[in-house]
Amino acid sequence: MNNEQTQHPPFNEFLEQLKQRMKQVFHVRANIDQMAIKRGMPPFVMREIMNLKPLATGIPAEYGGRGCKMDESIALLAAASYESLALSLTFGINSALFLQPVAKYAGEEAKQKVFRDFLEKQNMGGLMITEPDFGSDALNMQTRFVKKDEHFHLKGTKHWAGLTGWAEYWLLTAREESPSGDLKRDIDFFICNVNQPGQQIEVEEVYENLGLYQIPYGRNKIDVSIPEKYRLQPRSTGVKMMLDLLHRSRMQFPGMAMGFIHRLLDESLDHARDRKIGGRPLIGYDQVQHRLSRLQSYYTITSAMCLNSAEVAGIENDLSEGGLEANSVKSVVTDLMQDAAQSATQLVGAQAYKLDHIAGRGITDSRPFQIFEGSNDILYAQIAEAIVKTMKKTRNTRLFDTLKAEVLTQRSADRLKKFLDFDLSLPLLQRKLVQLGAVVGRIVSADLVLKLGDKGYRSDLIEQAIQVLDEDIISMLTGFNQSGQPLVVDDYRPQSDWRSFLP
Repeated sequence: MNNEQTQHPPFNEFLEQLKQRMKQVFHVRANIDQMAIKRGMPPFVMREIMNLKPLATGIPAEYGGRGCKMDESIALLAAASYESLALSLTFGINSALFLQPVAKYAGEEAKQKVFRDFLEKQNMGGLMITEPDFGSDALNMQTRFVKKDEHFHLKGTKHWAGLTGWAEYWLLTAREESPSGDLKRDIDFFICNVNQPGQQIEVEEVYENLGLYQIPYGRNKIDVSIPEKYRLQPRSTGVKMMLDLLHRSRMQFPGMAMGFIHRLLDESLDHARDRKIGGRPLIGYDQVQHRLSRLQSYYTITSAMCLNSAEVAGIENDLSEGGLEANSVKSVVTDLMQDAAQSATQLVGAQAYKLDHIAGRGITDSRPFQIFEGSNDILYAQIAEAIVKTMKKTRNTRLFDTLKAEVLTQRSADRLKKFLDFDLSLPLLQRKLVQLGAVVGRIVSADLVLKLGDKGYRSDLIEQAIQVLDEDIISMLTGFNQSGQPLVVDDYRPQSDWRSFLP
């Protein structure tokens, strides 16, 4: 531990320095639109940006960092994503998936070494959970470990870890192998330093990922020996530690979404004001107004999520039981990111289909956010399952009553009572769980927007966002209450060739 805390510039001053540095490297020294369609990040870009020590935001003050403050972490992600979603995700991987877990769960000696390397050597870190045969089914991962003397030997395969081949540090997840060769149920986390003997990770393949070209992904062979002091220390179980980690990370997705949506809104407004169709600006057309108003509402909704996460998602809080909130935030905001990119592309038109245009590129760059760290379909199903579990516990299947009693949804449930006041017919089909979860996620989002309004956020933007959310909720409920359940027709080819019906 440092005897004296490192002196950092005030956060707002640092943020302004970062914005100026990004402007310099992305727009003066290079063209970010051209850079973003090539694999990897030019070395000078990372060097110039990392010289400002942005990752100090995720390091406690007693180890020389800025204090691991959640509001600063989210603001950092938002500032970066206005210019580059890939850079923001790089910061997010380092902070949410490595530095914050280390700050909360690592031993003293490990913290000192890791944080010193990040601050003095500009090291980076990531997290490896996903395996080729076990993506969403992470609890059944096959990477295993056994203890040998004062070390843990880990063996397995991981893939789709952001910063594959770049990061010096990794959090590796594995299950303990019993003497009989079976794997125990719980999960452990280990800090791996690829620069240390016996800890090298072999990159077997670098993937040609669709979008986010500047971040490397791939398949990694794990066969490492980790000292005992670099094992994370859970407060109860490893599974709860993983849930705390993942829920906290999901609560920081609004930071990455914030700058991205803000940029698309600005670009769309500028285009709509400047572009003339039929002798008048594009912004004068009603359908364009509709798209722009939705984009503005996404800006407000994401702002509400950022504020909420800054208040509740700090590492001092245990988020392992916060699945309803974290899953709602992550799934809804990533849906908004994709919809924002689609709308911006539609508004700009053909120009947006150039690889070096931010709107069209934003479609592929934002799409994986709906998949990684929990596919949105799965998260929506989990949200609905939590609601159904409450119903079973209270023996009340009235949707309104359940949402009215839930602190995360009670205000919006009141406002939407006439649409929510019906009985759920349990059990629900999986597709109905997903639909219900999408509804509940937006009701949670509406509550967050109302709370943002209570704090003095401009009322016209609050009203606009609530109206958009209400429209979406009511539309989704209409689909949810439809009774049709179309199934796949397996052998569909007979009598399905349209040409056979020509006269």
